[in-house]
Amino acid sequence: MKANLLRLVLLTTVIFTMNSCSSDASEATAENSANYTAKVVDYNYNELELVTMNLINEYRVSVGLNPLEKINHISFKSEEHDDYMITNKVVNHNNFVARSENIIAVLGAKKVGENVAYNFKTAESVVAAWLNSPAHKENIVGNYTHFGIAIKTDPETGKKYYTNIFAKI
Repeated sequence: MKANLLRLVLLTTVIFTMNSCSSDASEATAENSANYTAKVVDYNYNELELVTMNLINEYRVSVGLNPLEKINHISFKSEEHDDYMITNKVVNHNNFVARSENIIAVLGAKKVGENVAYNFKTAESVVAAWLNSPAHKENIVGNYTHFGIAIKTDPETGKKYYTNIFAKI
């Protein structure tokens, strides 16, 4: 009986964690262990990334929340995930645990969340989609202080991949 209850609690925890795409602390798996403790300070934002970040901050301010401060290291981790999704032709949160552990270790974050998206052409359309999704909106309006984003285009298909990571530091 206790074993079945333990399995049910464990399964519920796993499902909740995967759906919410957020983490306070977690097990590390190596996505890019070479940069695990090195803080990335340089990141070149494209116009779509900057517009998307501005739209997220405009929305947060419109509902009485603080704007989020961008951190290049978080955008770099987002870009790594876009590269992973493009290479593997998937849209998912694979290796989120490793990204969140890295941000916790390198930046001292207390909480990390993530939104991903695929095939939106404009910043307005992806932000609208995230705001219309309860789990994604929860990250946008969450108790966070910083964020980063990467938006990359698959050179083979022309489709855009989005990874937006939030952190409370």
